[in-house]
Amino acid sequence: MDANKPSIAITMGDPSGVGPEVIVKSLNDETIYGKCRPFVIGDLKILKKALEVTNIQLELNGITQPEESKFKYGTIDVIDLDLVSEDLPWGAVSSVAGNAAFRYLEKAIALANEEKIQGICTAPLNKEALHKAGHIYPGHTEILAELTNTKDFAMMLSAPGLRVIHVTTHVGIIDAVNKINVDRQYTVIKLAHDTLQKAGIKSPRIAVCGINPHAGENGLFGNGEEEEKIIPAVKKAQAEGINVQGPLPADTLFFRARRGDFDIVVAQYHDQGHGPIKVLGLESGVNITVGLPIIRTSVDHGTAFDIAGKNIADELSLKEAIRMAIELAPEKIVKTI
Repeated sequence: MDANKPSIAITMGDPSGVGPEVIVKSLNDETIYGKCRPFVIGDLKILKKALEVTNIQLELNGITQPEESKFKYGTIDVIDLDLVSEDLPWGAVSSVAGNAAFRYLEKAIALANEEKIQGICTAPLNKEALHKAGHIYPGHTEILAELTNTKDFAMMLSAPGLRVIHVTTHVGIIDAVNKINVDRQYTVIKLAHDTLQKAGIKSPRIAVCGINPHAGENGLFGNGEEEEKIIPAVKKAQAEGINVQGPLPADTLFFRARRGDFDIVVAQYHDQGHGPIKVLGLESGVNITVGLPIIRTSVDHGTAFDIAGKNIADELSLKEAIRMAIELAPEKIVKTI
């Protein structure tokens, strides 16, 4: 066991979705064990079903703490919370599965707060199931923020050649425009700058999307949102030495960023940022929560109930998320492993 490799907890997500399948497929890759010490937080019996569905021959090692793990290719170490029954159906929304997904994440956050792990990588949960279980959150990001007492955070998406960070995410478009303000705009610009600096980019080149077509075109479109909600934040960041430009028209900005003109794009709302990333390929996108005291990455796809349990789901996004968690993990050695 190499103590210099980061320990990464992989949460199973909704046990009725594709999470269990993509986890066992990902951990069937020996190269992952050469770079980190992975283990799963979930239900052992569901992972056993996933192994049967995928015809993958791996052993399951039930544990109660990370230090009990073997961290050896050929064996999947699992903190078994034993929250769902073996006959839980694939592809169905249920409060039982929604609660399990929440509890897996809750356990991972507790381990991170105890410094027993260096990163969390999450398989997808289902928001309807989560809400049925009484956990009223828009998604993973907001749960992580509340359970770590984090005020300033943002969702960053990464795909080959493009990084995007969001000012707003899971709200309707009218609500998103209303929620955008100078303080939030500046916070997200600063989070983008600080995150990329920590990743080794000395002076990150940041570009900020406009809200309206053509970034408002000097008041021709919209009601002055760019002048009111974006420009003051950009000027404040520039005065602090941050390399940021904007607002810029979104219809050309993502092309320019992919070409290499910028290191990251600040998107104003969910679809403005998610669309370009997903065009590049669902299988290669990674969701990263920035601003947290812990590292958290995730697949950039949902529970895919329509294909769950059919051995169709592609594991590449999860493998990319694990790779990103390894890359962003702090250098300090975990205390108890």
